[in-house]
Amino acid sequence: MKNIYILLFFTILLYSCGGDQSKVADKVFINGTIYTVDEAMPKVQAVAVKDGMIMAIGSSEEINSYVGNETEVIDLQGKTMTPGFIESHAHLMGIGYNKLDIDLMHVQTYEELIEKVAEAAGNAEPGEWITGRGWHQDKWIKLPDNAVKGFQTHKELSEVTPDNPVYLAHASGHASFVNQKAMELAGITPLGSENPRQEVEGGEVLRDDLGNPTGVLVERASTLVSKLIPKDTPERQEKALELALQELAEKGITSFHDAGGDQGLIDLLEKFQEEGKLTSRMYVMLSSRIPELIEAWYEKGPKIDPDHMVTVRSIKLNMDGALGPWGAWLLEDYEDKPGHRGHETMPIDLVSRVSEKGLELGFQVCSHAIGDRTNREVLDRYEAAFAKFPEAKDHRFRVEHAQHLHPDDISRFGEMGVIAAIQAIHLSSDRPWAIGRLGAKRIKDGAYVWQKLLQSGAVISNGTDAPVEPLDPMPSFFASVTRKTLKMTPEGGFEPDQKMTREQALKSYTLDGAYAEFEEDFKGSIEVGKAADFTVFNQDIMTVPDNQLLDTKVKMTIVGGRIVYQED
Repeated sequence: MKNIYILLFFTILLYSCGGDQSKVADKVFINGTIYTVDEAMPKVQAVAVKDGMIMAIGSSEEINSYVGNETEVIDLQGKTMTPGFIESHAHLMGIGYNKLDIDLMHVQTYEELIEKVAEAAGNAEPGEWITGRGWHQDKWIKLPDNAVKGFQTHKELSEVTPDNPVYLAHASGHASFVNQKAMELAGITPLGSENPRQEVEGGEVLRDDLGNPTGVLVERASTLVSKLIPKDTPERQEKALELALQELAEKGITSFHDAGGDQGLIDLLEKFQEEGKLTSRMYVMLSSRIPELIEAWYEKGPKIDPDHMVTVRSIKLNMDGALGPWGAWLLEDYEDKPGHRGHETMPIDLVSRVSEKGLELGFQVCSHAIGDRTNREVLDRYEAAFAKFPEAKDHRFRVEHAQHLHPDDISRFGEMGVIAAIQAIHLSSDRPWAIGRLGAKRIKDGAYVWQKLLQSGAVISNGTDAPVEPLDPMPSFFASVTRKTLKMTPEGGFEPDQKMTREQALKSYTLDGAYAEFEEDFKGSIEVGKAADFTVFNQDIMTVPDNQLLDTKVKMTIVGGRIVYQED
């Protein structure tokens, strides 16, 4: 009997000292306003985390029972926590390089662009390439007087860079602006000269009425110059990735869908994963612009990372251009460019070939489609592939952007189970001038029609397309629920019947983003057994007035229970 009492005493002592480690959390977050994106329990105060996974949710009092001697207790002090935000369409290395090259995203005039390039040229060695990205002529205060076909010309650019080739990518990534030196190296000469470079499959060298190249290269014509730019050193590549990952952490992004990576990116991500340097989970789409890359991955099949950090199981098809350079492929003429309907940027039959191979081998297919013609062509080919492989039920094929749809095609997203991977921020940036491209009827019937897509039963994932737009998810969240520009116009928003509710917008950035990469059972909502991926904001994004949403700041970013960013 004495031995029994001694055993009982030590058992009680063991438990009182946190001996039952299965019930002790590594971290607990208490006193928060926590939106779970779980309909069964949509809002809680606290979360307990163990081994990078959620072990309990509930009130702060309930979660305090999971605190042991070694538990880290984080008092949220009323701040708002959501599932970690998922950026479902952006370009990782582009984000990093934007910090290393000339950032032209906020340039408001051609003269300002020239000033930035001239400053860079003053610090460059003769012959050194000058590169940048982010200009968008439709967002400038005004175009230069000598504009041609809606774009600036290279005269002033070439005058300030006589000794350096210049390559400046359009914000959309679907055009570029180069100087005389770069065109000389590429062999781009006036019409009438020997062997002028003019016709480029899937692209165009813009020229004035006399046949002189203006310096603007649309779509695949950009490769005439871009292929000449020296490859980056490994050190610069790593620096770009480090800067991009830092930006992701600071903006509350816990998972990232890279929309068109190559083997070099995959190798670099895996290296960072081994070194413990990733601040976000990565879902890589293989770029169809590299046929040998696709063929190599057909041979080995998808890579589904058991650690959920670097997964490669989708293929990105670039099927048309952007609306800004009149490159989106339309069913009818552009309103402001009669006789022109844009064009496909890759043979449309590629969608059929890759879709069938993807269904056969287990690859998701993600097709860039902005214009209504491209969206229809892609959906037609998806539908034919699904009919050919009826056993592939859970394909989750995607349309990236799905910006401008014919009314007859909207319901097909839900009916076919095709995900619309949108970027709501494009509405804020593009809608003021997009009506000039498409006209009022097409805008109203099929542009940025989020509610119509949701009502069709489609899943919408959200993002920014960074560095086309800034990575910060809050402007895109704001656009989702207000349909206003970032200057908060117009009153009531553009086509307000297509606004998302805040619940829909949050889901598009969390659980539906996870669904778009087959990970909804692992992340995307705050539920027991899921990954402890969280974003903490300084204010309640579900209740603050619309005009305060853009004041939201990220206070903390947590990936797998690890704090990867915390505001000082």
